[in-house]
Amino acid sequence: MGTYTSARATGGTPSDPNGGLTHNDGGPIRDDDGSPARDHDGSRTHSQHGSRTHNAARGASASLPRPGRRPRTRHRAAGLAAAVLALSLPLSACSSDGASGAPSDTADSSAPSPSPTPSVDRATYRHILTGALEPLNRALRAVDDAHEGSALNTALDAASSRADSAADTLQMAATPGDASPANTQLVSALRALGQDLKSARGDGGRCATAPRVELGKAQSPHSLTSAGHALTALGYDTSVHLPRTERAEHRRLTNGALVHDGSRAGLGRLTVRNGTARDAVVALTRGKHTAFSVYVRHGSNATIRNVNSGSYTVYFTTGEDWSSRKSSFTRECSFEKFDDQAHFKTVRVTGGTQYTVLTFTLNKVVGGNATTSTVPPAEFPS
Repeated sequence: MGTYTSARATGGTPSDPNGGLTHNDGGPIRDDDGSPARDHDGSRTHSQHGSRTHNAARGASASLPRPGRRPRTRHRAAGLAAAVLALSLPLSACSSDGASGAPSDTADSSAPSPSPTPSVDRATYRHILTGALEPLNRALRAVDDAHEGSALNTALDAASSRADSAADTLQMAATPGDASPANTQLVSALRALGQDLKSARGDGGRCATAPRVELGKAQSPHSLTSAGHALTALGYDTSVHLPRTERAEHRRLTNGALVHDGSRAGLGRLTVRNGTARDAVVALTRGKHTAFSVYVRHGSNATIRNVNSGSYTVYFTTGEDWSSRKSSFTRECSFEKFDDQAHFKTVRVTGGTQYTVLTFTLNKVVGGNATTSTVPPAEFPS
């Protein structure tokens, strides 16, 4: 566009460098005496864009001017007009922002209006809902059928993955307006269920709550039920097979019951006082062998007789819900041992026999002289 600015005069009509002919931008070309210029055949030359270049070409073959009149420069004026015409054509094709065609406001007014969002088909949503939940239900039934241990852990992992997949599917699904809030609630509950299923896996070690007990304490099944009821009330069947759970047990042995009893033929005597808030099991070992272990309820005392002579390491564990299969409590466990060994001795003396009688207090007492240390669960003797 810079070429156009230099060719077009502003602030008046510029004179031709050779004399009296001027360009009036759209008017007729005139001689310096004011009369319209004529061709050699006497016709008038007009400034219409369609005839300027043609008349200029004809003017090139005109005869010499008559004496006493300035030479006409119609060919120059026609050439200038043609140049202005050629330069003005690109302008008419450009908008103020550089785009071709009509001005931007005209283009905006002709743009099509966005069509309204179509309503979501309820039957389609029902189909998506069923397709998302059926694989999860199959996986949850497998959890119910699995035996505790590695098989149950595998089933829990698979069900957790299915719960996450169902949540992903329903989160991306087109949802009818009336079902949208409940669908969002269902997605959140499915994700929580997936996490609870994974967290319930048992590690097979001591003091590990049974997976079905852990699931019984989870909140996600309740959230899932609530979301299902909301969708069912709207006409969308949301059937989820919640996994089978177990209530936390409080299994206890009788006070003084022997959990493990080896050969006892001595005269030594051991009394255990349990002043802790939980039941305890005390085990005495010689080397790698367990001599015996005894169950002592909290707030109770238990005495073991006929302890053989020798040195023993004394372990004890406290907790809730004793599992005989695991030889461990399943909740709130601790595992410790006394730092000093217990020494039992039986000797004959004049008039009789002397033997050792020891008392261990599991809770801290004023004036106590026995210290304890924490041990790994796997180190506690079975």
